[in-house]
Amino acid sequence: MWETWVQSLGPEDPREKEMATHSSILAWRIPWTEEPGGLQSMASKELDTTERLHFHFQDAKDQRATHRKRNSIFWTTKSNLIHFLGLSHHLLALNFIIVSFGKKSAWSSAQVKVTDTDFDGVEVRVFEGPPKPEEPLKRSIVYIHGGGWALASAKIRYYDELCTAMAEELNAVIVSIEYRLVPKVYFPEQIHDVVRATKYFLQPEVLHKYSVDPGRVGISGDSAGGNLAAALGQQFNQDTNLKNKLKVQALIYPVLQALDFNTPSYQQNMNTPILPRYVMVKYWVDYFNGNYDFVQAMIVNNHTSLDVDEASALRARLNWTSLLPTSITKNYKPVMQTTGNSRIVQEIPQLLDARSAPLIADQEVLQHLPKTYILTCEHDVLRDDGIMYAKRLESAGVEVTLDHFEDGFHGCMIFTSWPTNFSVGIRTRNSYIKWLDQNL
Repeated sequence: MWETWVQSLGPEDPREKEMATHSSILAWRIPWTEEPGGLQSMASKELDTTERLHFHFQDAKDQRATHRKRNSIFWTTKSNLIHFLGLSHHLLALNFIIVSFGKKSAWSSAQVKVTDTDFDGVEVRVFEGPPKPEEPLKRSIVYIHGGGWALASAKIRYYDELCTAMAEELNAVIVSIEYRLVPKVYFPEQIHDVVRATKYFLQPEVLHKYSVDPGRVGISGDSAGGNLAAALGQQFNQDTNLKNKLKVQALIYPVLQALDFNTPSYQQNMNTPILPRYVMVKYWVDYFNGNYDFVQAMIVNNHTSLDVDEASALRARLNWTSLLPTSITKNYKPVMQTTGNSRIVQEIPQLLDARSAPLIADQEVLQHLPKTYILTCEHDVLRDDGIMYAKRLESAGVEVTLDHFEDGFHGCMIFTSWPTNFSVGIRTRNSYIKWLDQNL
């Protein structure tokens, strides 16, 4: 059986100026919300959306709420207006905002050396922990940032701070990959970037340059980065041409499938701030350069209805009624349409590709995977993706630690410093690094 860690709630400590910026950066994730009557437009729901974010980020009595609210609405509206006017893709506009406010130079400290370079044409940021005479060779993690395959950067403050902490506390070399994003490239180019950079790093001469032990290299990532890490892990550990295999994989609230958007966690958290269901489905469509007209049909699982033959062989691999414990399934019912829209998987066959949806991989692929850590959060549409993957890996004979946080929300692990310093962010990060320390 897998080991399960459940954590509890703690205090938080928001601050003024930068909080407005970061809450506005988060608000782009919720341009729409789902309600019983259907989808409501951003114009009618922007204020409510921002208020929901602030419920998580501050006390409702905070006198600065109005100022932050206006900032959030301003930036969300601005990026969508840019898209509407045809001046730029809305994801490019949003990421420009995120990176402009959050980008951090490669600054080294007394403990961690930080450098920007490229591995086989792919930009990376390398964090080198302090040398120790008693340990001439270091362990290493290749880290892949999240952001829906379209946003964020290895060079923004959140990921820079996470990787710096990992390098220092683990005395490790952390390679953070700056893979290309939607809409400049689409699936599977993001996977190609992380595979190319990781293969380059695993070359004996490169490992020697960074004083890395070839037998102590792992892969990790959060959200969409967890998706890419899982896909890379499946590819690497069955590649007979690779001399050095991955020792561990650590997946942080990973997104792992696009066939069922009505798992219990999708139903429970469909309107949860930061990553509501509609936004996650839209990320998938963006990743495949698909048609936005498909989004609403996918939300109700019309793309995998019983009359869609292409999906029939894969349903058992994500049958949550058998993969999830009753404490999770509760009274939720599967949403399985009798008839649907087969045109969706015909136009977007990538939906059925295990490189995009590692949860549907063959059992023979899963059994080659290394020791695995999966972190899940209760208030996250992706919770059940991670739990089902843990169950499938366990059934394939893989040693799995499932680390579940009852008070966790999607993205919480990178919120560890002001103005978005949450207790659960600090606890998830500490738990993650502790597992790496014990297993890498």
